[in-house]
Amino acid sequence: MGQAHWFCEASDCKDDVEILTAKKFCGDLAYRQRAFQKALAEYSSCLLLLPPSNIAMRRDVQEGQARCLAHLGRHQEALDIAEKLRDWATNTDHLTTVLNLQFAIYCNLENTEEMITCLQQLISLHTFNPWYWKLLAEAYMSLLQTPLFISEMKLNQCKDFAANNHAVETSSGKEMSFQCPKLHSWEEDFQSRRATEGKDGDFVSCSANQTGQGSLCTMEESKPQNKVKHATFMSCGQEALKDVGIKACASFVRTRLLLQLMQLQQSSFALENNLRVQQEIEVQVKSFGLKEKSLLLITEVMGGDLIPEKLKEDCQGEVKCIEASALSSLVTASAKEFESKWFKKLQDSLCHLDCPAISTPS
Repeated sequence: MGQAHWFCEASDCKDDVEILTAKKFCGDLAYRQRAFQKALAEYSSCLLLLPPSNIAMRRDVQEGQARCLAHLGRHQEALDIAEKLRDWATNTDHLTTVLNLQFAIYCNLENTEEMITCLQQLISLHTFNPWYWKLLAEAYMSLLQTPLFISEMKLNQCKDFAANNHAVETSSGKEMSFQCPKLHSWEEDFQSRRATEGKDGDFVSCSANQTGQGSLCTMEESKPQNKVKHATFMSCGQEALKDVGIKACASFVRTRLLLQLMQLQQSSFALENNLRVQQEIEVQVKSFGLKEKSLLLITEVMGGDLIPEKLKEDCQGEVKCIEASALSSLVTASAKEFESKWFKKLQDSLCHLDCPAISTPS
């Protein structure tokens, strides 16, 4: 095992290439040991000695710097390096590496929306990669837990509701103002759904899932008109949750479909891991509580482009060298464009099926 660290004792070496290699390996070792400050110092020292012509090692070292900076809490510096690497990318392999780097930085920042953007761009490059789809599904689930998503949805509900309902008129003819209701987390919301829905799926009570200040329950809900307004308000929130939940479920379904195709070419540990992940996804998909007809529709839509021959070609990992502008255009599609391509047809079809709101995975 001692020979494995030979590069840490190469300081006396006079060969420039060996010195650079030793410093790079020392940085890699320190990073693996989670000594990020030491790793950053090694990478920075190596970068100072690197000639401009050694582009490959320069990219590797700068990536190492960015990852260390992210772990050290210097996220903006890490993102700046990643952006430079992206500008200098000349092939799809470079771009994939940069997007993975940016994804790692945003994971460290717990910025779920940016994580989703990175994954959508990675999927644009690698449409048949099941692991990116699995990460996207998990990111959509995480999005529903983030305070930012909840607060933005809450604000949008308030704006939409207030635009059409400036005040509520009571039986005495007086107007009563309202406050936006407290929105629940993904888990709290759907756990309480069963107790707050009637046979037709409409909200008939708010006492079971509205507590604390800011609840619409302070209005006179004994009046039919107030019940209708409250149900309309809450329906907007449920639709937003349902929309993201469908994207998560659809991404899990596509992951499973891709893994099923991949297993035909796998054996040993790779196959074992594949089957294990498929079982985990099966549990996740079932926990959404979708009806069989809806699930079949999701499977059909998300697997419409899956042909074994195409999958085999994609898995060969061809590196495409193209101009920077053309390379950038491969992944510049907005989140709206990505979701329109992959989920719009699905959302419209489920709407026609009158798909019920999905329940939260446990």
